[in-house]
Amino acid sequence: MIDTPWPAPAKINLFLHITGRREDGYHELQTLFQFLDLCDELWFDIRSDNTIRRCTEIPGVEETDDLIVKAALKLREATNTRFGVDISIDKRLPMGGGIGGGSSDAATTLVALNKLWGLNLPKQELAKIGLELGADVPFFIHGHTAWAEGIGEKLHSFAAKTPWYLLVHPGIHISTAEIFSNSQLTRDTTPIKMHTFVAGGGQNDCESVVRSHYPEVEKVFDWFGLDSQARLTGTGACVFCPYPDENTAQKKADSLPEQWSGYVVKGLNRSPLLDRLAKEPE
Repeated sequence: MIDTPWPAPAKINLFLHITGRREDGYHELQTLFQFLDLCDELWFDIRSDNTIRRCTEIPGVEETDDLIVKAALKLREATNTRFGVDISIDKRLPMGGGIGGGSSDAATTLVALNKLWGLNLPKQELAKIGLELGADVPFFIHGHTAWAEGIGEKLHSFAAKTPWYLLVHPGIHISTAEIFSNSQLTRDTTPIKMHTFVAGGGQNDCESVVRSHYPEVEKVFDWFGLDSQARLTGTGACVFCPYPDENTAQKKADSLPEQWSGYVVKGLNRSPLLDRLAKEPE
């Protein structure tokens, strides 16, 4: 087994606009994805046969339903490789929190196995495979803070501010499909330009629906206070708030109600997955 783990970082949506709905049921989006220095960690033990196996139990996630396993299977199918893999994971990112844990795990699996299996597929090919697993998987493969459109797959690198954040998870799971099918969800927000966001524009169109249907999330916003810049990421359940430095964020975190999970994290414009990939021999 490779000793050095492969990171699968969390993301936040600095804003999320739903600008339309396509005939296939997918929603057209505008969002800005940013990485956090909070990561799951994965290990890949390459096999000489083509068996693909997850070696870590994840409560509530069957092996056959796990995006990690699905990613490895899709990559094997696309390339007809003769290799397999045993995959282990230290699952640190809360599931159903809107921070992309499953998608990030899938992206890390694709990037790592592309290297470890010696496949050498270009990033665009990996992103195409990843899109079949989730709309935000290409972002995690892309590896840079990105302005995203389409269903989330049209990416443009973006140099965002990188403050410290307090990320709070109230201990509940929110279904993305449930929020996107809600009749109260705004689906016709006018697209904005990048300079509009920089000037302070943009919101999360899912936030009002989530807050009205999940009192646990509403309590998090109440705890942050009306004068905070707290915002929902994705469809929740995590709420994040920026702070000018680590100490200020930690001071707020110190008063966190014990039934919630809090993470003092740094915003990143470059994924730590790219740094891990660079350490592999050519």
